[in-house]
Amino acid sequence: MKYILLIYGNEKDWGALTPAQVQGRMGEYRVFTQSIQASGHMLGGDRLDSVSTATTVRVQDGKVVTTDGPYAETKEQLGGYYLIEAKDIDEAIEIAARLPGAKYGAVEVRPVPPMPAH
Repeated sequence: MKYILLIYGNEKDWGALTPAQVQGRMGEYRVFTQSIQASGHMLGGDRLDSVSTATTVRVQDGKVVTTDGPYAETKEQLGGYYLIEAKDIDEAIEIAARLPGAKYGAVEVRPVPPMPAH
């Protein structure tokens, strides 16, 4: 089964880190990524740019309406994701708990069901 691990944290916290601390955290992510690649769990993933670069799109009365910024103003922002393969939710949670972001923010684990065939 596929699961997506959505990594949430406060972007402002990253801005308060020293360059050495940023490198340390990035190193933690590299180690994590290498471990799930080696175990065969990793299907994909990426970090996301700052929410200041986001554009929210809605269609209202048939017209496209765009708003600068994220969908919702929150204390923690979606900063990245991993798409993994795990045998069940328990294994997906175990993998998510190893994510560095789980120590500094939160990781949401959601099943990704297959798209229905038409």
